[in-house]
Amino acid sequence: MKQKTRQRLAIVDCLNNADGPMTPQEIHELAQKAVLGLGIATVYRNLKLLVTEGKIRELIFPGEGARYELADLGHHHHFLCRDCDRVFCIQGCPGGFNEMIPNGFVLEEHEIVLYGKCQYCLQDCNAMDKSAR
Repeated sequence: MKQKTRQRLAIVDCLNNADGPMTPQEIHELAQKAVLGLGIATVYRNLKLLVTEGKIRELIFPGEGARYELADLGHHHHFLCRDCDRVFCIQGCPGGFNEMIPNGFVLEEHEIVLYGKCQYCLQDCNAMDKSAR
């Protein structure tokens, strides 16, 4: 990190304690608790800098805005809940992608995103079903 500002440290701390990739708005909301008066523009500026430095990764999911996670999490994939829009990390990888690509092509990287409902939204849905009876 070039300069360890309070703002940058608060942003990295948010991502370090997260259970999945976070939106800039989620990071802003949490980091404001550590750095009073932290502006959203400062969050965006620091996110860009941290990506450039290789400290965090920017993730873009189809139809979604950018989300961020620490860069040193190792190879993994993601689950996006269609109800609450939270993203969860999934460990492991099915592999075998080199056999799927056409002859003469070179695979450089891949990202798998699974879509569905998370356990929290399913619990809420089940609780609502029971109360409707």
